[in-house]
Amino acid sequence: MRLLSRIIFLFTIFLSISVLNAFAQSGWRPVSAPTTGDLISVNFTSGDKGWVAGDGGYLASTKDGGRTWKRYLLNTTEDISEIYFRNSDNGYLVAGRKMFITSDGGENWRETIIFKAGDFKEGTPEFLSIRFADRRRGHVVGSVLNKNGDVINSLVMRTEDGGETWQRLIVPSRTELFHLDFSGASHGWIVGDVGVILATADGGQSWTLQNSGTKSALYNVDFRDDNEGYAVGGKGTILRTENGGETWTRVITSFTGTFMRVDFADDKNGWIVGHGGTVLRSSDKGKSWIRQESRTPAHLYGLFMMKKNGWAVGAKGSIIGYQK
Repeated sequence: MRLLSRIIFLFTIFLSISVLNAFAQSGWRPVSAPTTGDLISVNFTSGDKGWVAGDGGYLASTKDGGRTWKRYLLNTTEDISEIYFRNSDNGYLVAGRKMFITSDGGENWRETIIFKAGDFKEGTPEFLSIRFADRRRGHVVGSVLNKNGDVINSLVMRTEDGGETWQRLIVPSRTELFHLDFSGASHGWIVGDVGVILATADGGQSWTLQNSGTKSALYNVDFRDDNEGYAVGGKGTILRTENGGETWTRVITSFTGTFMRVDFADDKNGWIVGHGGTVLRSSDKGKSWIRQESRTPAHLYGLFMMKKNGWAVGAKGSIIGYQK
């Protein structure tokens, strides 16, 4: 019996070491899934602490780099489109018509009223993305839907008090707006359906159209500074700019699928994720891209990259992690 117990003990130790070694392998690897529903967004505030969010108001956090997850029950069943932290304490998430804020690193979330009854007589708002230019000034983008769920107008809202109150802005587009990004406090960009790109140079008080050169939907935009930026979307669309979007150039590749997210960890190294488990990487400022092994066939919708770590999330609770 003692010999058998010792064998079982040693085998358990061996399995534990094997799991840890597998987790530490370089490249992309599957991470334990906390749910079977679709995950849309992922955000980490350190190499260990992060959040995933998705369908049905699902929200979960990890404090060990994705080895284990703890669910947080929000007061909503609407799909969470994006979760975003501007620092380790202050975070925001948008879910359909609702918005939630945390000021203690996600330990507690409270709903904030972003619009009043009667503000949208034309239809129902749907919030898809949120970013803050600084501590007080932030924006939410999305669309206005009619009773049949069709997009009838674009939606941009702005706050100047950290998200407590919001005002709607009129922009030169009526298409659905999917995502926005800011570089510093002044320069920002919004991307949307049929190749729409909007830009601001005054902290979001006014927005102008840029020429994207495409009619494909653009789902994500990422700027490194006021000049270098990237946008991705349908039909294998990858765009890059070196002058703040005054001109956008399409990057020609052999990939024709739908790209959902692009994120650069530093000035040279960037990643793209999309449908069918697609993961692309660039090491030359987005001028060329190569495919990486993702070890999943699932559609990937969310991406968050750091210099040595990264995470992507997608359909049916899929999570993959990257370690350099």
